[in-house]
Amino acid sequence: MTIAVTQGRNSSVNDWNCQCCDLDNLASGQSRRATRRLWLVLVLLVCLWFAELGIGSWSHSLSLLADAGHLFSDVGALAITLAASWFARRPATGRATFGHWRVEWLAALANGFSLLAIAALIAWEALERFHFPEPVLSLPLLLGAGLGLLVNGLNLKLLHKHSVNDLNLQGAFLHVLADVASSVGLLVAALVIYSLHWLWIDAVAGLMIACLTGLSALPLIWNSLEVLLNYAPRSTDPGTVRKCLESFAGVHQVQTLSIWLIASDRIGLCAQLAIDPLTAAERDRLLAALQAELSQTFGIQEATLQFNNRYAVSLEGFQMLDSRLSAHVSAATTLGDLVTAEGSMHHSSQ
Repeated sequence: MTIAVTQGRNSSVNDWNCQCCDLDNLASGQSRRATRRLWLVLVLLVCLWFAELGIGSWSHSLSLLADAGHLFSDVGALAITLAASWFARRPATGRATFGHWRVEWLAALANGFSLLAIAALIAWEALERFHFPEPVLSLPLLLGAGLGLLVNGLNLKLLHKHSVNDLNLQGAFLHVLADVASSVGLLVAALVIYSLHWLWIDAVAGLMIACLTGLSALPLIWNSLEVLLNYAPRSTDPGTVRKCLESFAGVHQVQTLSIWLIASDRIGLCAQLAIDPLTAAERDRLLAALQAELSQTFGIQEATLQFNNRYAVSLEGFQMLDSRLSAHVSAATTLGDLVTAEGSMHHSSQ
């Protein structure tokens, strides 16, 4: 006997809290506030990108142009986040039965490879500057570095308070934090060039920004590939989930278990459980307990559980064995009849 049960966001099994509608409205309000902050940060970064691009071309500063390239990648990352949140609200209709959650990871993968390309271009130009240094105007460079530090500091203030419980804001916060580090490096390079006239320090700062950009691309690419390959999220150990499910009374064995990441904040689970013979009410209570444990302990809200009677396989085996024995007995009976008939014919001939 097999019973398949599914838990979704609108499942009545978990509707134990009478304030669930208030919680949904609160989560929706927090999501809207996070989206507004992301839009504000995106606008500020776009303005800063244009400013650094113009000041970098004016001052002939490779480090400022490199930081503009890094800002371009950050603008792309924030645009990906906002586009993904818009796609996520689209209903799962037609052939898109899973919705459009994976658009976020496809765009993140493309953004990671573009980061590597930008880093390689900046590094190549920095190496060229070591051999053929160009004069750099220190005062415009100092102006661009100060402007970058001011804007990135404001972005940190906007994101820090709300980045604790929101993965999208956490990612944006880390990007802006890297921008602050780049702005500090630019400021130091501008002061060194202004006071000591060391033009090679501009190439060094550009090379450091290129390394920072390339290193930030590697985890982005790897994390995107893990999600697209349906790896279990790093925050959820399949072995621990298996032991947790098997620890419940009535669950004999976890036969199959699949865990994957649907979106950045949604984990999916599909499991086949061999259970003891239970009544319908006992199965319902077991299902509710398993769903509550998966939600509270592991944060898994999308779970599909299939219950199999642990003795069903044994009964099927007995049925197969019985059919084989019946076939053997039937064959033996037929063979005996043939021997008897042959003996009778031989006796008649005599």
